[in-house]
Amino acid sequence: MGKEPIIIAGGEPNSVFLEIFFKSLKSNTYKSPLIIIISKKLLQEQMRKLNFNFKINDIDKDLKDFSKLNNNKINLINVDYKFKKCFEIISSKSNKYINETFKTALNFIKQNNLSKFINGPVSKKSFLKGKTLGVTEYLAKKTKSNEVAMLIYNKNLSVSPLTTHLALKDVHKKISKQKIYNQVNLINSFYKKKFNKLPKIAITGLNPHCESNFHNSEEDRIIIPAIRKLRLKNTKINGPFPADTIFTKSLLKDYDVVIGMYHDQVLSPMKALFNFNAINITLGLPFTRISPDHGPNYSMLGKNLSDSKSLIQALKFLDK
Repeated sequence: MGKEPIIIAGGEPNSVFLEIFFKSLKSNTYKSPLIIIISKKLLQEQMRKLNFNFKINDIDKDLKDFSKLNNNKINLINVDYKFKKCFEIISSKSNKYINETFKTALNFIKQNNLSKFINGPVSKKSFLKGKTLGVTEYLAKKTKSNEVAMLIYNKNLSVSPLTTHLALKDVHKKISKQKIYNQVNLINSFYKKKFNKLPKIAITGLNPHCESNFHNSEEDRIIIPAIRKLRLKNTKINGPFPADTIFTKSLLKDYDVVIGMYHDQVLSPMKALFNFNAINITLGLPFTRISPDHGPNYSMLGKNLSDSKSLIQALKFLDK
């Protein structure tokens, strides 16, 4: 049958994803064949505009034999997309197309029992429209996965927000002991399976300095009791830590993962520390899903200046 391929859904057509995909192919060789699911016409046009030159190997979406796949060409499953010009404004116009790329990718993964999936970024405002918080939740719904978690992974440190793309005013409503238990279990399972180790986990508080000027805080009611219960089974879990000190060098050297209560509490310092040298892994899906840790970045579209480091890291992570 051939080596298992890495399946790639192109995501938002008017993004920098194809640019960094071309750069990833130019700068690295991969053992696993790559199959990208995208509009062939769009790929050809962006290739021309950005001055890349790759041959294309057209793949049938019912393909089951991967022995003839290789990365000397771009292995492509075409999804039709009508566009007037190569780089258009991001809008809901492309939603049907994006949905189709995800649907085609998920069907292909399921029918071939595959385990490696990467998707390009999408505009949450235009594509998701508040129906789900992010692509993590979108894929959970599509695959009927009950519990999922976002892990921003770097070999030196990973972070995982307990709540994802949620308004700050709503975060405290979504924090619960069970959610903390589920998050820790998903992270432990991932590290055991991938690295054969139990990770050292630090958990932050919600309020500044893990305290508040009112009684019965989230730390007292939820976070501290949850950590105490988890420590009965795993002494490698500690907290709660104030978010303004956990990312200091003296503390970070002791941990593999920091679980935070909300998105920017852990992703902002993560990006300050590692820039784009990190990947977004969704835990709890029936396959390993990775997204490069950046958005569509329309302002950089067509300039050929985007950093491909995150996609390269994603491909390397799955290329085993």
